[in-house]
Amino acid sequence: MLAAVDNPSNAVEWALAEMINQPDILDRACKELDQVVGRNRLVDESDLYRLNYIKACVKEAFRLHPIAAFNLPHVSMKETTVGGYFIPKNSHLLLSRRGLGRNPRIWEDPLVYKPKRHIVNKDSEVVLMDHDLRMISFSTGRRGCPAVLLGSTMATILLARLIQGFSWNPPPNTPGKIDLAESEGDLQLNKPLIAYAIPRLEPHVYKKLM
Repeated sequence: MLAAVDNPSNAVEWALAEMINQPDILDRACKELDQVVGRNRLVDESDLYRLNYIKACVKEAFRLHPIAAFNLPHVSMKETTVGGYFIPKNSHLLLSRRGLGRNPRIWEDPLVYKPKRHIVNKDSEVVLMDHDLRMISFSTGRRGCPAVLLGSTMATILLARLIQGFSWNPPPNTPGKIDLAESEGDLQLNKPLIAYAIPRLEPHVYKKLM
C-alpha cells in the first residue's frame, strides 16, 4: 500500500514539473481534458479510458523518473537463460529501473520528457505497464505488483485533476523554469515542486470537493 502511494505521487510531481517547463505539453493535456470532460465537472475514474494523453504523461514520468533505482529482488527457481544471459538457480535478480527507462538503444532522446512516444495510434489505449520490460512502473508477470490497477488509477486521476483544476506556471520572480535536478540520495526532485496555480474552472465546481 505504501508503494501504491509513493510511486504515483512521485510520478505526478515529476510529470507536473516537466509539463510546466514544456507549456505545449501542458496545453495539449488541458485541451484533452476540456474535450473529454469539459469544465462543468471534475474528471472522474470513468473518464480515464478516454484520457490517452494524460496517461501518456504519467507513463513518461514513470519511465524517466522512477521512484527507485531498482525493482524488488527476485530469486530464480531454476537455471535459465534470459536475453542471452545465463542465470543460475537461486540467483538474486535486480532490474535497473533507471537503466531500462533511459536506455538509448530502446528510447529515442531517452533523457527528454516526451509523452507522445507512448501513443502508437489514436485507437490504442495507453497502459502504464510495459510487458516487454522496456521500462518498469509496477513490474509485470505473475510476481508483478498486486496494486498495479490501484496505483495506475491514483496516478492518472491525480494528475488529471491537478491539470484540469488549475493553470500552472513557475512561481513569480523566478528564472522561469522549474529546477529538474535529481536528489543525490534518491531519484526524487532535489527540491519539492513549488508552482503558481490559478483556478481554471467555475467556482461551483470546486465546492463539490468541500
